[in-house]
Amino acid sequence: MPENTRPRPICAHCDGFPTVAVTTGQITPTGHRKTITAACPACHGTGHSLPARSRTRVGV
Repeated sequence: MPENTRPRPICAHCDGFPTVAVTTGQITPTGHRKTITAACPACHGTGHSLPARSRTRVGV
């Protein structure tokens, strides 16, 4: 059966990798590194972008 949904365009800023774990350089008492999660500010962590709006001329 054919699929009716079109694929959404991948975000150009993060190339589809919307969140990353960044180490803070600190180590917990158990010996693990502390990390924080950072999301792509352009797609807000979804990995996809909205298609560009088309331009229309009005009145000419």
